[in-house]
Amino acid sequence: MSLTPAETQYRDVQRQLLARFIQAAQQQPPFIDDDCDAESLHYLKQLESLPQLTGTEYAETGQWVVCRTIAAYAHLVPLLPRDLLWHFGGDCLHYMPDEEIDKFQRLDERLHEAIGNGQDFNYEQERAKILGLH
Repeated sequence: MSLTPAETQYRDVQRQLLARFIQAAQQQPPFIDDDCDAESLHYLKQLESLPQLTGTEYAETGQWVVCRTIAAYAHLVPLLPRDLLWHFGGDCLHYMPDEEIDKFQRLDERLHEAIGNGQDFNYEQERAKILGLH
């Protein structure tokens, strides 16, 4: 089954956000330290594997990585796009206030409306409107 243009655009934006986060995290301690511990190396390996994963494995690993980021690597949280908390869902939603969840829910509804109507959807533009970034 092929993706609609709106689904493809959404997927591409999420992949870009994830790639930027991976690149930023790789430049931070403890990952740049010569004596980086095994647990941190495991986290980094899981994070770096995300772009190659699909389906349930992608969702579960993504949730684990995001939750682990917040719990163990607080200095990385400002680098973590909030979109990824919504994107991976599950336990990640515990780290989002209700108001933020409502905004991402509206964005998601607009995306699915565009998909249902076969319309193009500019995720970044709609996101900026809903989150009040314009």
